[in-house]
Amino acid sequence: MKKLILSAAILLGSLSIQAENTVLTTTTVNSVNYQDEYKEVDAVPAAIKTSLDNAYPGVKLEKAYVNDKKEYKIEITVRGEKSIVYTDASGNIIKK
Repeated sequence: MKKLILSAAILLGSLSIQAENTVLTTTTVNSVNYQDEYKEVDAVPAAIKTSLDNAYPGVKLEKAYVNDKKEYKIEITVRGEKSIVYTDASGNIIKK
């Protein structure tokens, strides 16, 4: 009887050793490239320049883009910090 109990204990012990947890680590990176309909332009209307000068003293316009709705996406630098501002053709700042 001792041999039977000892055999069962050994068998159960060996089964539990092989039943260890397996940890799988996977890293998934989802990259979404959103193409907006903005096209780069060389110049912006004077109303936009005036509006940006009033809102951000010392602003420097880096690049400007326009879409079909005549909304402008303007990359600016103010005191060394780069930012993007959206405006309409008359210079009103749009929050997006």
